[in-house]
Amino acid sequence: MKFETPASANPIDRMKVVGRAHTRIDGPLKTAGAAPYAYEHHEVANPAYGYIVGAAVGKGTIRSMNLAEAKASPGVLAIVTAREAGKLGKGKYNTVKLLGGPQVDHYHQAIAIVVAETFEQARAAASLVRVDYARAKGRFDLDEALKTAPLTGGTSGEGSAAPPVDRVGAFEQAFAAAPVKLDAEYTTPDQSHAMMEPFASIAAWNGDNLTVWTSNQMVDWSRTDLATTLGIPKEKIRLISPYVGGGFGGKLFLRADAVMAALGARAAGRPVKVAMPRPFVPNNTTHRPATRQRIRIGALRDGAITAIAHESGSGDQPHGSPETAVNQTKLLYAGANRLISMRLAVLDLPEGNAMRAPGEAPGLMALEIAIDEMAEKLGMDPVAFRVKNDTQVDPEKPARRFSERQLVRCLNEGAERFGWSERSATPGQVRDGKWLVGMGVAAAFRNHINMASGARARLGRDGVVTVETDMTDIGTGSYTIIAQTAGEMMGVPAESVVVRLGDSAFPVSAGSGGQFGAANATAGVYAACVKLREAITQRLGFSSADAIFEKGRVISGKRAADLKQAAAAGDLVGEDKIEFGDLEKAWQISTFGAHFVEVGVDVYTGVTRVRRMLAVCAAGRIINPTSARSQVIGAMTMGVGGALMEELAVDKRFGLFINHDLASYEVPVHADIPHQEVVFLDEADDKANPMKAKGVGELGLCGVGAAVANAVYNATGVRVRDYPITLDKHLERLPAIV
Repeated sequence: MKFETPASANPIDRMKVVGRAHTRIDGPLKTAGAAPYAYEHHEVANPAYGYIVGAAVGKGTIRSMNLAEAKASPGVLAIVTAREAGKLGKGKYNTVKLLGGPQVDHYHQAIAIVVAETFEQARAAASLVRVDYARAKGRFDLDEALKTAPLTGGTSGEGSAAPPVDRVGAFEQAFAAAPVKLDAEYTTPDQSHAMMEPFASIAAWNGDNLTVWTSNQMVDWSRTDLATTLGIPKEKIRLISPYVGGGFGGKLFLRADAVMAALGARAAGRPVKVAMPRPFVPNNTTHRPATRQRIRIGALRDGAITAIAHESGSGDQPHGSPETAVNQTKLLYAGANRLISMRLAVLDLPEGNAMRAPGEAPGLMALEIAIDEMAEKLGMDPVAFRVKNDTQVDPEKPARRFSERQLVRCLNEGAERFGWSERSATPGQVRDGKWLVGMGVAAAFRNHINMASGARARLGRDGVVTVETDMTDIGTGSYTIIAQTAGEMMGVPAESVVVRLGDSAFPVSAGSGGQFGAANATAGVYAACVKLREAITQRLGFSSADAIFEKGRVISGKRAADLKQAAAAGDLVGEDKIEFGDLEKAWQISTFGAHFVEVGVDVYTGVTRVRRMLAVCAAGRIINPTSARSQVIGAMTMGVGGALMEELAVDKRFGLFINHDLASYEVPVHADIPHQEVVFLDEADDKANPMKAKGVGELGLCGVGAAVANAVYNATGVRVRDYPITLDKHLERLPAIV
């Protein structure tokens, strides 16, 4: 199915199943411990256990590896290094090799796998692998590296992209002439995905065919890159990932657990299970790169922005990509004169790559503080300043309108619901006992991404509809919204739909990431169900043009039949994929929102506590309000972490993230998160897809950090531009206790 013109009325518009709150159909399995995650596929017979040996230096070469003691250790079946593995390729989505040696590209890069009868034996033997390194001088200091870093364009691969330099109008002249100006710098740190389930895989060979049970967001991407890495045909690999215990972008790509499990299984002649130890998650895999951002804004005294510039610098391995922190600034606010640029420094730290809302998440952490600072210079309310500079067209391409843009409504409705009128315009004035209390706001923005997505829908003799697609569920509710989509299309409740996900034997989907998964995967299911409806009406001798599917029946004119009657002679199957034309060239398709936060800052200790939060989102049709709300409050929680505590600390001597576990990499816990309210505005974007849906999973994060930062400033009068906002950064500047 090719989506080339705006969606007209279709069966989804009935909203009898889609758009209704529905608990997760996979919830009972997960709460009962019956949903098998990657390491838990007990149907795999007689597995051995692999333990990855990670490089102990941040940069250098391996002079020699002594494996004798490890091989003699009890239970050891095989040890694979780069020498035993032979020539390996590098996947399209991998910046560096997943198996190092003799060159070491970064700390904890995999350099060997030890396979043994038990996990404990493998771990013990791995500690006996003796490696002699020639340590090289590494580049581990972002600030130093950025001094000579070139301008570099790039893309996150999931919707956020920018050229090295992008100019509209004459920024420098307009900024110089502006009567009110802001020129400020902001920093965001390296961050870890810190998902609950670590990277894990089971690999089993049957002749030259390989099956991998893994934890991955993008089944087809990873299957393709695994084939490239191992040098075997893609058709020889089956990749299975039905349940994923969180990914946040870290599991978008093939990682070392799958590769090392496959190599270990081939060497041992048995299935091999590999789970990365927690310290490997930040140092072996990927992370959100740190940024250094400069923002300049010029405005007239009435608040109209005349000039805006956003310049960002980040670092990555050679041949890596920049963190696209400037992307939202291209589209969020009006202004005739504009400049954005990105610099990319070469670093020898572990690979930087996509983490939930790459680009916009750190970019808005800076931009939305700058917008508040500018509002203060102008003597304007921060909400009013944002409304003043709203635009209904792409500021860089004014002929292109937004398909839907309800940012002003998000801000105004949020302000009314949150009690924004009670906010003190003068910071540091509101107290509640020992607490300095303040409110903050930030706009939310995330682009919508169209991606081809396929599915197969089957009607069985029993009247049950089964949907198969390699789409994944990373805790987001994919099983449920796909069941709702098929239910709406086939006229049955979601409970009458069986959903099978995460298997490369199924049609290729968009996958999970970039908040593109829900809208595209369900659109693919829509397309498959259109084919199935046609097959059903043809077998029944009905007209597909006027057929209505409802309550388990098919009605055409004065004729009607039970749905399962169509399959009495055998199963019926419909398979198709959604593909997209050029609508997104004619229309800017994006999602918008507004975040409001109230904090208290302890006047004695400087500790910040979030007191309440509100998100108002405009993101197309909401397929399931229950799971969508869950996505947004989870994203809001992540935003609090980014604002107040999350930071990978770089050891610049040895080139590693030193706080590489969940004891020292701090994330929010229940006690950190207060009441959260989420409001979805009515919206059906007919330019997006037949579902008229977009996404919310990353919109819920975008802007939260800045809303917290702005609330802290409103509470204390102390502006912190260096995330995270830990107490040491403002304690000495807090208002007097008495």
